[in-house]
Amino acid sequence: MSTDLFSPVKMGPLTLANRIVMAPLTRSRAGAGDVPAPMAVTYYEQRASAGLIISEATQITQQGKGYAWTPGIETAAQVAGWKPVTDAVHAKGGHIFMQLWHVGRISHPDLQPGGGLPVAPSAVAVTSELKAFTEQGFKPIVTPRALETAEIAGIVEDYRRAAANAKAAGFDGVEIHAANGYLIDQFLRDKTNLRTDQYGGSFENRTRFLMEVTDAVVSVWGSERVGVRLAPVSPSNDIADSNPQALFSYVVESLNRFNLVYLHVVEGATGGPREVAGGFDPQILRKIFNGLYMANNGYDLAMAEAARQTDTADLIAFGRPFIANPDLVERLQTHAPLNAIDPKTLYGGDAHGYTDYPALNDAQAAAE
Repeated sequence: MSTDLFSPVKMGPLTLANRIVMAPLTRSRAGAGDVPAPMAVTYYEQRASAGLIISEATQITQQGKGYAWTPGIETAAQVAGWKPVTDAVHAKGGHIFMQLWHVGRISHPDLQPGGGLPVAPSAVAVTSELKAFTEQGFKPIVTPRALETAEIAGIVEDYRRAAANAKAAGFDGVEIHAANGYLIDQFLRDKTNLRTDQYGGSFENRTRFLMEVTDAVVSVWGSERVGVRLAPVSPSNDIADSNPQALFSYVVESLNRFNLVYLHVVEGATGGPREVAGGFDPQILRKIFNGLYMANNGYDLAMAEAARQTDTADLIAFGRPFIANPDLVERLQTHAPLNAIDPKTLYGGDAHGYTDYPALNDAQAAAE
């Protein structure tokens, strides 16, 4: 199949080597103070042949943290820890965006400043058996505390400061994580947003927080270096909405005022089926959005090539295949077999299952 999947493409001021994106992947290997560990430099450097790397989700403050050993971008030490990562990716000719993250209610007091309750738009408890991943193991997620209206501007400022810190750390841009049931998604959806102030009720009000965050981040980076990630119908982290097609069409139309460089859409359930009950056509969002459309969720080479043939996506994000295949782009381009992933080493631990997956040239050298 003839395809431009492996050809350079313009993304704002950047020229990406190909249309393959490394999706954000939580690996829970940060060190003390939520500083990226030195082995993260090797991990990202190994994968720099991707047209674009999106970093693992990175909390904007400790309040935004929901999992053990995830990195932050709040302190000077965290900024300094990320700088060798971006330098290494750039030295290999790659580009890297940071994904800015606040988990909202998907947390635990053990992870929060002073052992406080996680915050959310409303005090809505998760209804599933969801557990929080803490340094002491998995613990039940507690009912969050509803944010006071006066607190919200401070969180918007946290996003702005995190965006500035990402710039200081040498990133090429940032992605606002508004997907997968985390704080921004909690504001968007009517299952988790029961507010009666200017941040709740209508589509306009539920979208307000995302628009304020986007405005703050664009004020730091400019629109051509900012993307937003959405997951319109994913039930991830016990999230849902009564009218996702109408809601997310409104969200994307509203985002167009910023002229963002890309929209990153999880098509279907995160890490699950692409077709969901009730149906949802992500192509409606592609048609509405003015910038590049990045497709994500279960793509393989054939699906990615078909997406380019039919022009249903501009960029294709691969997640788990990049974990086990540092040279995924080369493997896809040459139709080489892919390494199998080791599920036991996905979260936490050392370099095993992180930086020791073999590249093609490693395997060839071992065979000689």
